[in-house]
Amino acid sequence: MKHQTLLEQVSRCVICEPELPLGARPVIQFNANARILIAGQAPGVKVHETGVPFNDASGKRLRNWLGVSDDEFYDAQNFAILPMGFCYPGKGKSGDRPPRKECAIAWREKLLAQLNNVELTIILGKYAQAYHLPHTKQLPLTELVKSWRDYWPKYLPLPHPSPRNNIWLKKNPWFEEQVLPELSSQIRSLLNR
Repeated sequence: MKHQTLLEQVSRCVICEPELPLGARPVIQFNANARILIAGQAPGVKVHETGVPFNDASGKRLRNWLGVSDDEFYDAQNFAILPMGFCYPGKGKSGDRPPRKECAIAWREKLLAQLNNVELTIILGKYAQAYHLPHTKQLPLTELVKSWRDYWPKYLPLPHPSPRNNIWLKKNPWFEEQVLPELSSQIRSLLNR
């Protein structure tokens, strides 16, 4: 299936609309030529409202971690952005609800099959980690991120860049000192090709 046809189908998806408090609005960024894949959780309210992935505080932090401008980040030839759930799942007890499973079942393999140029997959959060690195799903986040070199440079598991993780970032200064310089250097290398 041509990727444009697939994207049109994804954009019209309403599989789980009855379960979504704000209705269906799939938010992804996709181009079959992308060299970097960002596998996240699900859009938040602000992203749902704008239809722009990572158009929030998490996205600002993520772009800073990657060392890229907004223009570089929102160029789908550079970055494919495929959350585990494409629509805002609603509020839970402590943050947003988990991503709906229907998206991954219906679309993920079809989309990933067209990303033949991806050289680095950045994995944000436990749902994306369980999917992309299934053998690690029992590992606590800190242990998984500390073992990042085991997956580098093909995969990089990261904490979610959400402001909700500020405490984790303060407790783990090695992350900003060791991981982020390697990450931004690799991103620059991939984008300069």
